[in-house]
Amino acid sequence: MRRRPVGVVTSALVVAALVAACDTGSSSDGAASSTPPASSSSEALANPAAEVALALPDNAVGSAVDQLDGLVESLMESTEIPGMAVAVVHGGDTVYAKGFGVTEVGTDGAVDADTVFPLASMSKPIGSTVIAKLVTDDVISWDTPVVANLPGFALADPWVTDNVTIADMYTHRSGLPEHAGDKLEDMGYDRQQVLDRLRYIPLDPFRITYHYTNFGLTAAAESAARKADSDWATLSENSIYEPLGMTHTSSRFSDFEGEQNRVVGHVKVDDEWVTTPAQRDPDAQSPAGGVSSSVNDLSHWMRMLLADGEYDGTQVVAADALLPAVTPQIASSPAKTPDERAGFYGHGFNVGVTEAGRTQFSHSGAFAMGAGTTFLAIPSADVAIVALSNAAPIGAVEALTGEFADLVQFGEIRNDWRDLYGQAFAPYSAPTGDLVGAEQPQNPAPAQPPSTYVGTYRNDVYGPAEIRDEDGKLVLAMGPDGITTHELRHWDGNTYTFTLRNENAELGSISKVSFEPEASRMVIEYYDDDSSDGVFTKAE
Repeated sequence: MRRRPVGVVTSALVVAALVAACDTGSSSDGAASSTPPASSSSEALANPAAEVALALPDNAVGSAVDQLDGLVESLMESTEIPGMAVAVVHGGDTVYAKGFGVTEVGTDGAVDADTVFPLASMSKPIGSTVIAKLVTDDVISWDTPVVANLPGFALADPWVTDNVTIADMYTHRSGLPEHAGDKLEDMGYDRQQVLDRLRYIPLDPFRITYHYTNFGLTAAAESAARKADSDWATLSENSIYEPLGMTHTSSRFSDFEGEQNRVVGHVKVDDEWVTTPAQRDPDAQSPAGGVSSSVNDLSHWMRMLLADGEYDGTQVVAADALLPAVTPQIASSPAKTPDERAGFYGHGFNVGVTEAGRTQFSHSGAFAMGAGTTFLAIPSADVAIVALSNAAPIGAVEALTGEFADLVQFGEIRNDWRDLYGQAFAPYSAPTGDLVGAEQPQNPAPAQPPSTYVGTYRNDVYGPAEIRDEDGKLVLAMGPDGITTHELRHWDGNTYTFTLRNENAELGSISKVSFEPEASRMVIEYYDDDSSDGVFTKAE
């Protein structure tokens, strides 16, 4: 079952051919060359890498901001998303910051610009600026090996273990498969336990393969924090949140829970938004998805970003430390035809060039348990926008920022972003499993006696899996101390099933559990992914 989990989604990967871009005039390290071509005349030629194809319309940002109320309201009406908040920065100021809708369905708690939302993977670019601050202060460099400050860290290849850097992990080019470790987190393993198990996961080619990986990035952040003699949440607070005056921003789930003005996540059941069955606790992968914040706070961060690391006259992050993060380091979505633009990734940022020939960087975040977030910046227009929602991802916030970017650059909405993003996100809301929608055989072959299957089975990546007989029913117990349990239902012969619902499995997902005739091995369909073949071998 090789399906990209929806836990975190990046906009460049969703519609890369439409919104990302080719790397024009870049040097070998992915940063745009600042050296103009030589000229025989005394007058220096313009740098073509800094040119744009189209001039901005008159009052480009002001006119776009004037239309935001109507865009948000129509979007919320069409999607029925419970709540959203939006902010825009331009010219060093916050020029728009508003909340819409409610913090929780069935209540009158209004969303405002100070309402705190979980950011999901929008945490990555924010965490990248934390790393850039450490680079600024000469604590580490982007090229510091992860293992240098993370004792015991290992990947499947010893050479990669020794050489994989913080930059490699923040660029998702370590070779770890997509979303490696996410299902371990769902099973109840903590951060250290997940990181310890990365060594068992097979790698793809190092530094030439892009696979979006939360726990690879988390390993890099953990390494950096240890070098700084801090935990990640405290480091983020001291390095970025406090200097920027982000008083309602945190990388701890307990702080989010302690906020009085915060949202509750929502998911769709029978085409209706309802409160989430479980508010997502992302502490295990906090550097990758654990930030919570408001649009007012995030406007401070975006102002710093647009000012090349400066905030209110203070250089919080050095421009040269920030530059690698917001410039292309690897192709995240190679073009499929000569007519398409490729998508690129920096260190925690999606990076591309728009239809108007302007550099753009962005990142989205998504929790299947009820969060959809995004930000988008166009430095040459000196503008950035952030949109946060308290609903499972359907592409709504990305559609809004896409419309806003069109208005800024062209004075009109050029693309049907709502339909494009709606189609792109739709597959992530579907349940998974080969037996979804299938009918059980009317005369299934009988199973063997329960005692045949009972025992402990092992898988290097996912750990022990215990089959228990509880009052004649088989139960699958996994995770640390078997805290995650599934009741097995007989399907046919030596095949059983269980249903599941978590951050990486939508409501209605079904997994097969297939035992060999002697029950010496079992294959769990849900764990047959790029991290493992799903085979669990019975202990002797």
